[in-house]
Amino acid sequence: MASLSRRFARWAAGLRFEDLPGEVVDRARSVTLQAIGSVLLGSRTEDGRRAVALITEEEAGVHGGVTIMVSGAGATKGGAAFANAEMALAGGKWDTFRMLTHPGTSIIPAALAAAESRSASGAEFLTGVAAGYEVMERLASDFIPTVMSRGFHAGPVFGIFGAAVAAAKIMGLSEEQLNSAIALCASLASGNLEGPRSGGQALREGGAVRNALLAADLAERGHVGGETVLEGEAGFYHAYTGNNEGRLTYSFTGDARTSLEGITEGLGENWLFLETLFRIYSTSGYNLAHIDVTASLCEENDILPEEVERVETLVNWLETQYPSPAFANRREDGAPSPGSTHYYAAFGVVERGYPLLNEPPGQDDPPEVLEMMERVRIIPSREMGLFAPEVSIYTKERGVFTRQATGREFIFSFEELAERISGIAPGLPLPERRYREIIETCRSLEAQDNAEKLVRLTVAGA
Repeated sequence: MASLSRRFARWAAGLRFEDLPGEVVDRARSVTLQAIGSVLLGSRTEDGRRAVALITEEEAGVHGGVTIMVSGAGATKGGAAFANAEMALAGGKWDTFRMLTHPGTSIIPAALAAAESRSASGAEFLTGVAAGYEVMERLASDFIPTVMSRGFHAGPVFGIFGAAVAAAKIMGLSEEQLNSAIALCASLASGNLEGPRSGGQALREGGAVRNALLAADLAERGHVGGETVLEGEAGFYHAYTGNNEGRLTYSFTGDARTSLEGITEGLGENWLFLETLFRIYSTSGYNLAHIDVTASLCEENDILPEEVERVETLVNWLETQYPSPAFANRREDGAPSPGSTHYYAAFGVVERGYPLLNEPPGQDDPPEVLEMMERVRIIPSREMGLFAPEVSIYTKERGVFTRQATGREFIFSFEELAERISGIAPGLPLPERRYREIIETCRSLEAQDNAEKLVRLTVAGA
């Protein structure tokens, strides 16, 4: 059987826009809109400005490069994608796959840089995005908790593959070149958890996307990456999971083993990309359902905060030990505090939602929320699905109201997403009419002659 990288390369090289199901096209539009919104918000943060300043100073005078979003400065593909990815991370409006990866923060910056460099159409851009997401998420799916338990951050470790495949597809690389780009990513992938645990700041998807474009450029110029770099005896999975046999240290389902051969099963037919969900609130993804499910329970049953005796939620146990049970630095089943899962569940009860634009937890919080969070109990369970807590609200006189989340509450169509995140408009560095134009361009992206329009629309005065 062909190697894993070969199977992915052959599929991606042959993928056409016409092959994409309508719901895949819709999801590709959606993740693009989400990422651009996060870049716009992140451009106003200290971290975002610092990344732009670094690349602007380091790459001043670059000719024939591409554009750093919002600022409009020119840079190399890798430099612009780094700055754009750092702004996307700083903006906090990410998409999420299996809790610990955020594909759009690497794939969309890489795809936009590649599209601008090759004057790619909107349809070509969307095809590259879909290919990048599908490859990344299949490579990552069962392995994320095990990779985290070895001290690596799964976001950039897997994000580089999606970014490289998206860029390589948009650049028009052949099967051989795509195979090499994927293989080269195994040498360039990185991301470590100890820095933030010891007072530092992680280098995440920004570094991954810069390396992804390096991999694509090297492959295009004839650098051969190898054939069994993913599954081989000394390959990627052996290095990052400790073996190349599918043995798992941790998993979201409790399974101790998976199949490397199964990674490409149903490729192009069963789209894992469609499991990508949207983190519209700037909080850890596992808190999303606690906000909305709790809020909807209160709304539908007209439960007032003063009626609530306590709230109990059964959650997937891995969601309570971040980033990994191997060295958890955040225990969500401990004492409540601003920013904890208890806090977000309390917001659902008291405010029946959570603001899209908000101060960091602990600043100007409603006192009712801080009081309510003391009555929230988080119960780890090995039976609960990922992002699918069972929420029970115990009232003082009317009994118990319970709802089991599905884990799909934050999987939106393009129209749903555009409506749900419209509240970020006042926080953007652009007039609201310009943001509406970005939404309209994403909505009709496959009809756009040049995907670069999305980059230009983020630049004030362009």
